[in-house]
Amino acid sequence: MGAELRKRGNKLFRFFKLIYLKLFRINDTPQKIALGAGLGVFSGILPGAGPLAALGLAFIARANRASALLGSLLTNTWISFLTFFLAIKTGSCLLRISWHQAHQNWSVFLREFRWRSLAELSALKIIFPVLLGYLVIAVVAGASVYLITFVLVTKIKRRHS
Repeated sequence: MGAELRKRGNKLFRFFKLIYLKLFRINDTPQKIALGAGLGVFSGILPGAGPLAALGLAFIARANRASALLGSLLTNTWISFLTFFLAIKTGSCLLRISWHQAHQNWSVFLREFRWRSLAELSALKIIFPVLLGYLVIAVVAGASVYLITFVLVTKIKRRHS
């Protein structure tokens, strides 16, 4: 059991070391690397966006595309279940509606989904709190990742120069 745990710990350590090597050794300015990572996390959290959106946003903002892709890939699939429930709670709180009711409405909407129902006003009432929540979470997470990445990359690049 201990050997198996050590093996998993080594894999996790190697994974984070790879991220370090990929992200912090990019030959670009700290601002562009951090902006790319922030945009990647932003697009990775938004449903329906992801790596292609991250690359597009990075291209438009002239940010580092490699860090945008990495940020998107790290958040796109790994935290989607967490962000769904957080999005329901956040959007419901901002709209001052019961998150329990929003979650129940969302569950019924998904269970009885029809493409025609997307055009109905009631469907928008169900979808809007979740989309608003996702947008808020994506902005906060993207800005946080930008700040953290900027500070870390700046410190690391100063240490290595």
